[in-house]
Parts: sequence; C-alpha cells; structure tokens
Amino acid sequence: MAGIYLHIPFCKQACYYCNFHFSTSLRQKDELVAALLKEIVLQKDYLSGETVQTIYFGGGTPSLLTVAELQQLLAALRSTFPVAADAEITLEANPDDLDSGRLESLRDAGINRLSIGIQSFHEADLRWMNRAHNSEQALRCITDAQKVGFRNITIDLIYGGPTLTDEGWQENVAQTIALGIPHISCYALTVEPGTALDHFISKKKMEPTDPDKAARHFELLMQWLEAAGFEHYEISNFGKPGWHSRHNSSYWQGQQYLGLGPSAHSFNGHSRQWNIANNAQYIRSLAAGKVPSELETLTTAMQFNEYIMTSLRTAAGCNLEWVAEKFSAPQSSQLLASSQPFISKGWMEQKGETLRLTKAGRLFADGIAADLFI
Repeated sequence: MAGIYLHIPFCKQACYYCNFHFSTSLRQKDELVAALLKEIVLQKDYLSGETVQTIYFGGGTPSLLTVAELQQLLAALRSTFPVAADAEITLEANPDDLDSGRLESLRDAGINRLSIGIQSFHEADLRWMNRAHNSEQALRCITDAQKVGFRNITIDLIYGGPTLTDEGWQENVAQTIALGIPHISCYALTVEPGTALDHFISKKKMEPTDPDKAARHFELLMQWLEAAGFEHYEISNFGKPGWHSRHNSSYWQGQQYLGLGPSAHSFNGHSRQWNIANNAQYIRSLAAGKVPSELETLTTAMQFNEYIMTSLRTAAGCNLEWVAEKFSAPQSSQLLASSQPFISKGWMEQKGETLRLTKAGRLFADGIAADLFI
C-alpha cells in the first residue's frame, strides 16, 4: 500500500496563522503544473511498484487548479503508477471555490473525497483569520457538495482563537454534526514563528492565544463528538465508523508515500526526502530534468522515535510486541518502563501489549512522545 501527495502551492490570500509553503500569485501556475507532470515521470520508481491506494491534492489551495489540470495530473499518475481502481482521491478545497457546477466537474473528474477548509461557521472568526470565504459560503458549499453526490467529506475546524467563545465552538461542532459530515479534522490555533499572526501578536495588534481555552475546547470536542458517534482515531481527527481518512492513516501507520511539488515530503521506509520550498527553483530544476530534493537516511533511533510519535497519536496506540520485533526486546522493555510515570498520572494506559494515551493524555501527546524518545 502506498500514497501520493501533490502540493499545490497557491492561495488567493494568506491566512494569518498559516506557515505552509504557498504563493498568492498564480503567475507560475501553468509552469508549476508542467513541472509536476515531469516530476511524476522522474519519480516513477520511488514506490517500487507498490499499488497506490490514495492520492491527495494538498496545499496551498488545490481547488484553484482547473478541472482540466486536475484531470491531466490524475491521468499522468495513472499512466505512471499502479493506481487501485478504488483509490481514495482527495482534494483540499476552500468554500469560495466550490459551487454546484464546479463540484459536479470535480466529481466527474474522479475526485471522490473533499477536504474543505471551513475553519468556522462564524463571520467574526473568519475575518480574524483572514479567510477568503464567509460563513454563508461555508455552509452552502457543504450542502451543494452533498447534493451533487459527495458523501466522503471532511472539514477542518480551528479552535482556541480569541474570537471563538465556548458557545461559538459548540455551535460550530453542532452545525457540523447536523450537516451529517462523516469526518472532522480539528486543530488548535497555534502561533507559528514568521507568520502574520506571530507578527501581529508581537506588535500587540492582535490578542495572543489562550492555551487554557484551547485545552478546554479540545476536551469539549472529545465529549461532543464521542456522544455523536465519532471515533477519535487520531489526536486531531474524528470519523464515523468506516469514514477514516485512508491517506492520512497511511502516514500514521508508517506506509510509504511519495510527495510531489515544492516542499513536498516523501518516505519509503528507510529514508525521507523533501523538495525545495521555492516555486521558481522547483520549476527551473524540473525543466532541467532534476528533482530538487534533499535526502535523509533514517537511523534506528530516528525510526523508533518516529514510530512513538505517530503511533501514540492514534487510537491504535503503540504495540510493545512490534517494538520488540522491529527493534529489540530490551528496547520494548525500556519503553514500558519509561511509560510508567505517565500511566501513574492517568495520561497513558496499558492494555495487553498496547500502550495508548488516555483522554487526559491526549492534551500532552507531543510532550509525552518526546519524553519516550531515545
């Protein structure tokens, strides 16, 4: 099983909190698509013939591509890699790019899963984040997508922001449940260095984030979605049974994947590589027939730490028997011993050969994982 990710580095405008690689100029879009088509061919052997089960258009805002461009990229992928007939093909999209006609075209082009960047159904939150869409578009794009036949829909929501009250957060989650969305990805608003939000807060032009509010919103979220029948299968992801993201799940399960486009990352089990995060240099390099990437071979310690980080984020947890087989029995024993302080605090639990975070522990997932690294 393998996945392919395509990074489309264009946005209409910059959200204040975003630290992903993107450009608000579409001037190089045609050249970028041409470069992606060349990279697909140059990377044809990276997945060693593994069947591609998932394709994910991320960004940036992939919904800024024309349907013809998406079809061209999908055709190139299918002619280069063995793509499963039932592959999950996801397109990240913003609400303002999705009207009924566009949605029908995307469906007919082969997109079978939408990941929509709603973030909030409240106008004040959207303005504060500098989102390109409004609350009316947020609601309408979902109902329009459902009307044209999309069932596999996930939306993003952001919590913990200064404009979002507890009541407003409950309204966002309740609205999502009422719409019948089967999958939700929820993220705490974080201030990443170098973002516009970081600058505004440092200049006291915006109110800083409140970690206590974010923690409270996360705890409420777990409570509300569990009651609504969602499975909390990864720290930031909730899905109804049968509606988990196949693509993102492959990351957390350590499956290999190929990343295409500027700033995209790839993983083949023993090494990781990443493309340059510069559109112009990426385009020039592909024009010369070279993928502009750097490679890192993973040491045993790096592989162990990555397994701890990814597995503890999931409901499946960390398997001690697998650690013993993959690494060593002493390493498995040491992991269990290192986990005891967190088990005593009620942040982790052991069930048979599995270590998992509890609900309380999910608030400290990254810190717990870091303490278990070697």
